[in-house]
Amino acid sequence: MAANADTQNMTENPDNPKPADTPLAEPKQGKPKLSASGTPSALDAIAHAAGQAASAPQLGSGIRSPAPVHLWDPPYCGDIGLEIRIDGSWWYRGSIIGRPAMVGLFASVLRKDADGQTYLVTPVEKIRVQVADAPFLGIDLTAAGCGESQTLTLSTNLGDSVAIGSEHPLRFETEAGTGGLKPYVLIRGRLEARLTRAMTHELMQVALSAAAGAVAPTPALQSGQPALGVWSGGLFWPVPG
Repeated sequence: MAANADTQNMTENPDNPKPADTPLAEPKQGKPKLSASGTPSALDAIAHAAGQAASAPQLGSGIRSPAPVHLWDPPYCGDIGLEIRIDGSWWYRGSIIGRPAMVGLFASVLRKDADGQTYLVTPVEKIRVQVADAPFLGIDLTAAGCGESQTLTLSTNLGDSVAIGSEHPLRFETEAGTGGLKPYVLIRGRLEARLTRAMTHELMQVALSAAAGAVAPTPALQSGQPALGVWSGGLFWPVPG
């Protein structure tokens, strides 16, 4: 299933022709001094620390497995202007971070804490990241099986792939202003992916097919009418009416 324009998150910003990561050198040996001053050296230092903490990229894919950030309790080092915008693009002090490898590195050490804030976390520092909506985008949805045996697998813009189920639940929010539905899937920890509009449409098509009896009977509401929703991971995920 093709991703829509929401996934074009690594292109350079025409208003900022010089991406934030362009002048940065590859991580140097030794530990650079970390500064919360919001300078390129601060971003370079975070990249170095993240590279030391994260796993090596998977052979041939360039994708890093998530680091064990849940095991680390470093001091909070401030907010230096990192943000993830609603389209999934990563920015540093108003300039896009245009290198997918650097974004993937940062994503591998991302953590959302109980305070509702999202951070880059290494064993020695914790940096706040402003997130406009969800840190990941769901850009591909595949279905295997049918009815109660169906499994829906979601892939994200940063290389994660999870099967919707008890460990990776699906939830919905109503979009302010439009009343449209926004589906989210838990990826890891408290980090979620929001489905792009194209994938939301695909999800609704699966739900409508099930409701029409093309797949299998869905659970009934108290009114006795079939609930609109999807099966995945042995669970039925109702779509709010």
